[in-house]
Amino acid sequence: MTMGLKKNDDVMVLTGKEKGKTGKIIRIDKNGIRVYIKKVNMIKRHIKPRSPQEPGGIIDKEAGINISNVGLYCSKCKKPVRFSVKANEKNKKIRICKKCGSEV
Repeated sequence: MTMGLKKNDDVMVLTGKEKGKTGKIIRIDKNGIRVYIKKVNMIKRHIKPRSPQEPGGIIDKEAGINISNVGLYCSKCKKPVRFSVKANEKNKKIRICKKCGSEV
């Protein structure tokens, strides 16, 4: 299942408690269902110490968000948009915003 989103894309959260927040995708799980966005949907995890160099404690980390709850963010429109894929003059695929027509 592919939604056309990739690592390092700017996205905006559409639903849930983090609605309206934007950030870059840092990871997409192997099934392509959940995305992890930098500094969005933060949770606390208790980590057991593994060695003297790796102490334990409580750390903050990003939790996954369903890929259907995020939208690709257009910096020109300043909102999440739908996009189409077209080939440019060098036959490289680019994503184009459906609203303003600019490259996303």
